[in-house]
Amino acid sequence: MQDIEILGNRKKGLDFIDKTKQKSFVFSLVISYTETSEVQGITVAGEHPDLIKYTGPADAEFIHYGHCKSISVIPMTPDGKPTPALLTKTALEAASIPSITINAGSKIPPKLPFIDMNLEYGKNISREAALSQEEIRKAVEYGRIIGRFLGASTDCLVVGESIPGGTTTALGILEGFGLKAQVSSSMPTNPTHLKIDIVKNALKRVQSSDPFDIVAQVGDPMIPTVAGILSTSSEITRVLLAGGTQMAAVLCFAKSIGFVGKNTAIGTTSYVVDDKSANLVETVEKIFDIPILVAKLKLGQSKISGLRSYADGFVKEGAGAGGASIACMLKTGIDAEKLLFLTEKEYRRIT
Repeated sequence: MQDIEILGNRKKGLDFIDKTKQKSFVFSLVISYTETSEVQGITVAGEHPDLIKYTGPADAEFIHYGHCKSISVIPMTPDGKPTPALLTKTALEAASIPSITINAGSKIPPKLPFIDMNLEYGKNISREAALSQEEIRKAVEYGRIIGRFLGASTDCLVVGESIPGGTTTALGILEGFGLKAQVSSSMPTNPTHLKIDIVKNALKRVQSSDPFDIVAQVGDPMIPTVAGILSTSSEITRVLLAGGTQMAAVLCFAKSIGFVGKNTAIGTTSYVVDDKSANLVETVEKIFDIPILVAKLKLGQSKISGLRSYADGFVKEGAGAGGASIACMLKTGIDAEKLLFLTEKEYRRIT
């Protein structure tokens, strides 16, 4: 697969590709929320602060309907940079991959059928604990139930996420577990110092090395949910964690509750891996010896400036875009050039 690069353990990566090529896939999008996203300058998600809470629901609705119901517009910056859900929807449709939305603490429920985790949304970690330990344990327990169900239904489960401000809480988790990590950003100029300051102050509240205490203080509801899904689904089938920094945090927490790295790969875009302000590959290698599959998308060659912006450092990843693109390529043999053509066609439909 010329448009899928393997980083990390190449042997395991080739085996993952071999075992999933032309097989069945199911895509799940976990939508969530952290009030940390409301800190000024932390995220580009939502062109206005009042719209940030609609990021997850709008992404889910766009993937399923091709338009949004919770808001009247497509999630897109004023100058035409589209939500990565555009890439996800295009890839899933091209490969006829079914998808399901999981609401794990979204502030606004999406207007479509979804699995409801009945979780609270995450609080602003710069001011207070994200969640109670009880909520974290519930997220893991419910996630395990969902993972067992989804894992039994496919040859490969792709798990994506949509949570504005999620790289900051991910940094909190990674630092809380003792990893010196650099996280990515949806902006070309990563607000690294802002994220580090928030995390440093939040970690002062952590009173023990208990994993649940760490996640409760500095995390968000998505991380324990996906860790729970991963822990059971990977016992049954192969799992592609579709995302960048946040999925490293998921792996970190999952390891602390007994996950051993079985049948799992990370699937992301080249724009995350190429981000000089982050170190996804090195971070994952410190946690598990698992492969990172990289979708080498050709958005930089697009005639549309909003799509080219991904190659210039904007957005980079989200809503499972990298993993969905990889799943599409593996299932159908479609290459990145064809995906670009289909993505441009979809972009023109909505603008």
